[in-house]
Amino acid sequence: MTVLLLNASFEPLRVITIRRALGLVLTSKAELIERDGNRVIRSAGGAEFEMPAVIRLRRFVSIPFQATAPLSRRTLLARDAHRCQVLGCTRSGQTVDHVIPRSRGGLHEWCNVTLMCVRHNSQKSDRLLEELGWKLVQQPQVPRGRQVLLARAGLREPPALWEPYLAA
Repeated sequence: MTVLLLNASFEPLRVITIRRALGLVLTSKAELIERDGNRVIRSAGGAEFEMPAVIRLRRFVSIPFQATAPLSRRTLLARDAHRCQVLGCTRSGQTVDHVIPRSRGGLHEWCNVTLMCVRHNSQKSDRLLEELGWKLVQQPQVPRGRQVLLARAGLREPPALWEPYLAA
C-alpha cells in the first residue's frame, strides 16, 4: 500500500509508504487529507490509526524540478501499462524493445524503448517496425507530470482517491 504525498500547496510530490506517511502525520509534519475507507492500522501497543490514502505537508517544501522519471524496466512497465505496444496485440508486455535497434545505432532512451510481448520481440529481432509493417499503439515518449509520478511509483493506475489531486 502506498500514500500520495502533497506539498502544502496541494501539488503532488511523490508516492510514499504507509509507514513513512504515518511518521509524518504523527510528528505533525503532515496532515491526513483522505483516508482509505474505514481501515485502521493497529500498533503493537494497541493504538489505532486511520489508514492514510493522501496526506499533505504542513509546510511548503521547495523541490528541484525533475522533468522525467529515470528509465528503468519498472518505470517503462508503468508508462506502457504492462501491455505489448504492437497494434492489435492483447498480450502483456514482458520484454523491453528498442524501436530503432541498438545494432543500428538506436539509443537506450525513453523515445526509443517500448514494451513488447515475447513473441513480437522475437519476431522483430533487430529489424525496424517499418520493415515488418507493424505499428505501435502509441509512439514512445518521455513521461510527463502525472505519468512521472506513477512511473516512479511503479503504478499502472492511481487509486481512485488520488484522482482529484492528480487532475490538476
